[in-house]
Amino acid sequence: MKPIDFHPRALEFIRTQSPIIRRRLGEALRDLQKGVNLGMPLSRPMSLVAPGVRELRVRDENAAVRVFYFTGASDAILVFHGFQKKGQKTPARDIDLARRRLKEVIHAKVES
Repeated sequence: MKPIDFHPRALEFIRTQSPIIRRRLGEALRDLQKGVNLGMPLSRPMSLVAPGVRELRVRDENAAVRVFYFTGASDAILVFHGFQKKGQKTPARDIDLARRRLKEVIHAKVES
C-alpha cells in the first residue's frame, strides 16, 4: 500500500469535517492506497492546479468538500489542499493556494 503524505493544513481541514465527510474521505484515500483508480463522480482531474492533480469530491447533507491529491511525484499519495465548495466553479484563490501547497509538499518530500 502506498503511504499518504499530508500537507499539515490539509490534514487540519480534514479533521474539522463532519464524521460522514471524514469517513468518505478515508474510504477514498484507502482505495487510492490500494491502487484503485477512482473516477467520476468521486474523483476528477484538476489540471488547472497542475498536471496529475485530482480532486476528491465528497458531500454530506450540509456541505460539499473537495480535497486535492497528487500521485505522480513519488511513491506516495500527496494530499495537499481541502476546502468547502460553495459554488459551481473552484475559486481562483483555492487554485493558487493548492499550487503553493503542492510545491511545499513535493519540496518537503524531496528533502526527506
